[in-house]
Amino acid sequence: MIAKIVQGQGFRAAVNYVLDKKDADLLYAEGVRLKDNASIVQSFVIQCKLRPNVKKPVAHISLDFSVQDKGRLTDRFMVNVAQEYLQKMGYENTQFIVVRHYDTEHPHAHLIINRIDNDGRRISDQNEKLRNSRICMELTKKHGLYIAVGKENVKEHRLKGLDKVKYEIYHALKSALSICRSWNDLKSELSKAGISVEFRKNGNTEKIQGVKFCKDHYEFNGSKIDRAFSYSKITYQLQQNAELIAVLSSQGNANKSDNAVTVSSSTGTVASLMGDLLNVMKASSGNTGNNAEQLREQSRRKKRRKKGRRL
Repeated sequence: MIAKIVQGQGFRAAVNYVLDKKDADLLYAEGVRLKDNASIVQSFVIQCKLRPNVKKPVAHISLDFSVQDKGRLTDRFMVNVAQEYLQKMGYENTQFIVVRHYDTEHPHAHLIINRIDNDGRRISDQNEKLRNSRICMELTKKHGLYIAVGKENVKEHRLKGLDKVKYEIYHALKSALSICRSWNDLKSELSKAGISVEFRKNGNTEKIQGVKFCKDHYEFNGSKIDRAFSYSKITYQLQQNAELIAVLSSQGNANKSDNAVTVSSSTGTVASLMGDLLNVMKASSGNTGNNAEQLREQSRRKKRRKKGRRL
């Protein structure tokens, strides 16, 4: 289960959107008159007048569930989960409605909530995104709901704007990291997809503490795209690639008739890997595989022998 939160200024547009949708079902309401859309809106507006200085009194939350849980998600179950969610988020003492929609494959419900509570206080949104993520996971585990692994089941063809760009960067990074051996290589490869790279430094020092990827005016920290794309993890993978390519190159020089390795001076990418070397490279990109580990061990032994000779 995940929840998407949007703040708004007016209740009319939000209420009409969720209730006028085809096959929309009003499952539950708290503190509002239910004669029609207008009476619901009027109920929200009257309570908002207790704090007229609040510019965005509307909380519109979409509770989205996995398609794997579709058989379990009765209306009553969905309302119970929604009420638990609202209570944990601090919305238990205010007006709200719960409306179920059927216009997507995955089950979901829309919650329209008054941020001005029944006592005339504004409900705080401090750290709301962090609390939202934590509470969604708590409820998912509590009710035994499906937990997706990584980015599976994402309908990428339906993504727009920021989410679409985020996945474009994700795929570009995943592809580039399998062939690049330095940050300069990675920058060059990503630039082909219109992606720029910026480093975040520690204060006024030159010490790099993070990385940011930019495309189409959108910016993402590496770890926000995927946990595997933090600055430290990308640096480690690039170092592993460089070390492996060095080993492959030395083996290729010793036996050119069997394998050919060509490294571009401008990008450092592998242009050709023949036979077993191709399989080794694939293993390296995932940090798994006995062949890749054996080659890394060979490289470490060579370094120790060289160090011994210097002594």
